[in-house]
This record gives sequence, structure tokens and C-alpha cells, in this order.
Amino acid sequence: MPIEIPDVVIDRLPVYARALAALDRNGREVVSSQELGAQLGVTPAQIRKDLSYFGRFGKQGRGYNVKRLLEELHQILGLDREWTMVLVGVGQLGRAIIAYGGFAPQGFRILGAFDADSSVVGEQIDHLRVQHVDELRSVLRATHVDIGIVATPAPVAQAVIDALVGAGVKAILNYAPIAAHVPRDVHVKDIDPVLALQSMTYYLKGELPAGSK
Repeated sequence: MPIEIPDVVIDRLPVYARALAALDRNGREVVSSQELGAQLGVTPAQIRKDLSYFGRFGKQGRGYNVKRLLEELHQILGLDREWTMVLVGVGQLGRAIIAYGGFAPQGFRILGAFDADSSVVGEQIDHLRVQHVDELRSVLRATHVDIGIVATPAPVAQAVIDALVGAGVKAILNYAPIAAHVPRDVHVKDIDPVLALQSMTYYLKGELPAGSK
């Protein structure tokens, strides 16, 4: 039976890869788990444990070969190929996502944008022409899409997610403030900055001056 790898471990791997990529650009050939941990705020033991799920990459007392470990992490994460995406919801957030220049260099390509607003449909945004959301199913039937990005208002988000799942999309990046319901074989990553801010205020409230509200 395959070893079940905790989600928190998978979430840390891209962080390791980003740090290794920076070291590689700076010409570093070897890095220790102690140095990598100090950069990332992770204990060396945690790094070694996380990597041990996937094999042995370093040598005792010699550290990790930066380029080799980076290549291994790219393969583990599937970053050695291109991933196709569609975006549903072309409001302010959706437009910012389209304009973001960090996707393509990392192998993520948005090949379609959809919205229900007739005043937006047909608009050219960057390299994409916005299509009506009613066209989503037919486009997904004709074109392989790996990831769906949902940036719609909450009331329609689940219906959009259902459409993506029904067309075979197995990974969804969800910006809508809902708890998405999907089959077990579909992976959802929720991104909600309001929830992140609300968790941060837990730590801040104890630091407010007496009498502050």
C-alpha cells in the first residue's frame, strides 16, 4: 500500500523548491538542511523528514546538491511539464489573476476566461477573450484542462465548481468564500484573504493598548 503523504508536507515542497531555485540562481552547489531551515523558518529535522517520504537526496555531513534536489522536487510536484487552466469570474480579482505574470514562467497557462456578465463577455483581456460561462462545458469537452480557477461571487461558485468537476477537471483553485463540495478524487485549494486576516487578528488583539476597540 502506498504511503499516505500528509497535505502539509506537499504544501511545504514548493517552498523548498523556491528556496533552492534562488540558491541555484546564485551559483550555490550544495546546501545543508540547517541552512535551508534557517532561511525558511523550518527545523532541519522537519526538512529531512519531509524529503524522506520521497527518497534519499542528501549525504550525512555533506548536505544536498542544490540542482539535483531542485530537479527532483520539480518531478515530484509535476513542475517539469505545462499545466493548463481556465478562469471563471472576470471581476477585479479575475482580471488581476489574468494580469499576474508569475504563472507562465512556472508552467501554468490560462487558456480560457469565462463570465456571466454580458458587459464583460467578448472583452479582450491580455491574451484572452472573455467567453460566456454557458460556453464553459463545451470548451472543456473540446480542450483538456488541468486546473479550474474560481473567482466568482459565492452564490454561484458551487455551480461553477460542479461544472468544472463534471467536465473532468481534477484540481480547483477556489477564491470564492465557500466550502466547496467535490468528490474525493478532486483536489481543492481555498484562497480566502479575509479568513487569513481574521486568523491574524487573534494574535494582534493581545497587543492592542488598553481601552482600544
